[in-house]
Amino acid sequence: MRISELADRTGTAPATIKFYAREGLLPPAEHTGYNQVDYGEAHVRRLHLVRALVDVAGLPIARVRDVVAAVDDSGVGLPQVMGAAQRALPGRPATPTDPSRAAVAELVAAQGWVVDEDNPGLTQAAAVLDGWVRLGRKDLLDSLPAYARAADVVARADLARVWPDAADRDRSAETVVVGTLLGDALLAGLRRIAQEHVARTAVHPAHGVTSAPEETP
Repeated sequence: MRISELADRTGTAPATIKFYAREGLLPPAEHTGYNQVDYGEAHVRRLHLVRALVDVAGLPIARVRDVVAAVDDSGVGLPQVMGAAQRALPGRPATPTDPSRAAVAELVAAQGWVVDEDNPGLTQAAAVLDGWVRLGRKDLLDSLPAYARAADVVARADLARVWPDAADRDRSAETVVVGTLLGDALLAGLRRIAQEHVARTAVHPAHGVTSAPEETP
């Protein structure tokens, strides 16, 4: 298909498609003549992925390039693709304190989780704990086990979508990226919805309320 058809099918301006191609975000197009190229279904799928990473996940082009490179490298395993996607997530927390790092390490051990010591979630979670402590809210540390159990459920839901595609490495890699990056945005949206529901239906009695919220099993 010509670039105009690719643009119509993906809702992406031709100039943007050419920019993505120059940035190495799209597979090479087939040259069919002087100054003419032909695009296929792989370009349609990749454009949808790139647009999702830019528009929904909010990634800058440089980080999208890193993620796409991991997806396209057949020598990179799925855990490494997931790591590339995790490192591409927006935000770089400050260096956390040793006590917070220790608290996260203890939580990980209690959950029986097996993770690399450079997993970016370890630093991010510890930085959040530091924020709680600075606010004088050490009581929030008691919520860690509940958050961990909820995270485990979400992670299993994420990976459940990968196993059916296991025979197709490229599709599995795309699924890992979508689950990691778009899953973050989805989870944040659902959490906001659930928070309002719980606040409306299960508030503290002091605020004129009916029942206490139930903890996730």
